[in-house]
Amino acid sequence: QLISDGSVVYAEALWDHVTMDDQELGFKAGDVIEVMDATNKEWWWGRILDSEGWFPASFVRLRVNQDEPMEDYPLKVEGGKEDDSSSGTRRFGMGQTTKDQMRTNVINEIISTERDYIKHLKDICEGYIKQCRKRADMFTEEQLKTIFGNIEDIYRCQKKFVKALEKKFNKDHPHLSEVGSCFLEYQTEFQIYSEYCNNHPNACMELSRLTKVNKYVYFFEACRLLQKMIDISLDGFLLTPVQKICKYPLQLAELLKYTNPQHRDFKDVEAALNAMKNVARLINERKRRLENIDKIAQWQSSIEDWEGEDVLVRSSELIYSGELTKISHPQAKSQQRMFFLFDHQLVCCKKDLLRRDILYYKSRINMDDMEIVDVEDGKDKDFNISVKNAFKLHCPDTEEVHLFCTKKPEQKQRWLKAFENERRQVQLDQETGFSITEVQKKQAMLNASKQHHTGKPKAVTRPYYDFLMRQKHPTLPTTLPQQQVFMLAEPKRKPSNFWQNISRLTPFRK
Repeated sequence: QLISDGSVVYAEALWDHVTMDDQELGFKAGDVIEVMDATNKEWWWGRILDSEGWFPASFVRLRVNQDEPMEDYPLKVEGGKEDDSSSGTRRFGMGQTTKDQMRTNVINEIISTERDYIKHLKDICEGYIKQCRKRADMFTEEQLKTIFGNIEDIYRCQKKFVKALEKKFNKDHPHLSEVGSCFLEYQTEFQIYSEYCNNHPNACMELSRLTKVNKYVYFFEACRLLQKMIDISLDGFLLTPVQKICKYPLQLAELLKYTNPQHRDFKDVEAALNAMKNVARLINERKRRLENIDKIAQWQSSIEDWEGEDVLVRSSELIYSGELTKISHPQAKSQQRMFFLFDHQLVCCKKDLLRRDILYYKSRINMDDMEIVDVEDGKDKDFNISVKNAFKLHCPDTEEVHLFCTKKPEQKQRWLKAFENERRQVQLDQETGFSITEVQKKQAMLNASKQHHTGKPKAVTRPYYDFLMRQKHPTLPTTLPQQQVFMLAEPKRKPSNFWQNISRLTPFRK
């Protein structure tokens, strides 16, 4: 309606839209898009700078206040003074300034969308999960865990959060509400979204598998009708937590924009914005780590004569790699080897004498048992030889010692820094509870095995990514790598022509 009236309407991107179609508009999370045509509820036409194109409406959030979307308050005019006609001095009945009214709009949106979200979570838990548990003949507990992840934990957390928000909501004067402290209080609990987002690809794969069987399609539809839920498919409902955690930083950024520095809520909103950005950053970091496990599995599948457990049993991140001279007891024999430092372990490989790109597995060292010792240039008492640019890995429990040398001093410093980073990564994972499920490990190794034998690009052989790519680009060449495409929260599209609608996946649409 605003667009048809000639108004300029802006939206903010919830996440990246990476496109290979010249009719579509690509953008990054947080970008501001001018919406020029919203007659189709699924696909909108928009502009960023000099680029125009179609984009999924579910990827953006319309700004609550459209008045001056590209500028910060207070507005500056000639002479450095505020413009009384359009700044915070303009008044809206009951003594409210423009800025107060806009803050009211944002507060109202935060409260209303939170209540809608709680309703969706309740529908999932009571409409789907409860009914699924009654049908042990159709679902195992493991399947339900895969499909729904920890959404029941999220529901419990959000119920407490919305109560805290409502206590801070000033019904008579919404602009005076002090909601920033609520976000600060729950910032740690919001980290449970990380587990949910990590599991989301598995949920999509399992749902895709089940819905090939008619009885599951009918069952899920019966659940929806019984609960009197809105007409959105189950995969659409399961996408909402991923969308929600992406939306918080945008809402808080807009709230901060319309909060005067003198407002009692200003400092808390500012801190809350940074806190929720950190939560989103943590989730993105975990997503990156999960993508890394495919690369690690692929790397292991290329190593000849591999022995022992898979790298992924204990590790999920390659910290550093390079060539070192390893000096061994008892004759102080030196060997040139390639070393790969993962979290928890250091893997040693030998290059093929003729084909230097081929590596053979030789051994590994458990980093959890080791101390790093910086060795000064000169004679080493343990090995009774002169060394340069050296360091040791020492196990206090067994007195096991490994001596290594680099060619240059700066290489040694990089290795010492890498060992510090490895311990820091392990500690951070323990503090944040990061882990990879057995299903994800097995799937990564299976994908790597298939890729190793067939030589197909990794992105095409991964079922989840392959499934989404088929939905997005029906005519996309299968040889085209898609590692950079942000797939985690992307709604599935029907395998149809460009102009047809995508599946209904976004209950939160202004």
